[in-house]
Parts: sequence; C-alpha cells; structure tokens
Amino acid sequence: MQEKLIFVYNADSGLGNILIDGAHKIFSPSTYECKLCEITYGAFTENRIWKKFREASSMTMEFLYKDEFKNLYASKFGYKFDFPIVLVGADTTFDVFVST
Repeated sequence: MQEKLIFVYNADSGLGNILIDGAHKIFSPSTYECKLCEITYGAFTENRIWKKFREASSMTMEFLYKDEFKNLYASKFGYKFDFPIVLVGADTTFDVFVST
C-alpha cells in the first residue's frame, strides 16, 4: 500500500465558506486561522510555488476541508487534534505528520 499525505484545512467546504475565507485572507490576513491555507493558497488560487512542489512530488496527496475530513475519517480519529493538520499513512491508518 502506498503512503499518502492528508492535508486538512482549518476551514469548512462550500462556496460561501470559500468566499468568506478568501475575503478574510485579503482584508485581515494576520487573523486568518488556517496557516496551511496560507502555504497552499492565496485568496482564491493555489500558490505557484506550492503547486509546482505538489505536481513534482511522487507522494500521493489528499486535500480536505475539516468538515469533509470529519465525515470521512471520524470513526478512526474522532476529534482528538486541532486543525489544520497533515497526516501520513495508508488506507485508514494514519499518523500525525505536521500539527499546529
């Protein structure tokens, strides 16, 4: 089984949330609570340097908003850590790779 990284943003999915988060990044970036978002995305588009790294990497990566993660993996992990977080593993066995 190939290992993968799961990146979980400290934000919820949905167009409304994406628009609000984008505006927050523009008007008050110092108070935005998702540092993972700062690394991977600008206000609305993927960071060029991050995108280049991601596309060149041989590691499988999955990107989820925290509500999506909780729906997919709640039975395994529950809510015992804070978001954002990066996990590493295969299938449903994951370890914390980077946390806040």
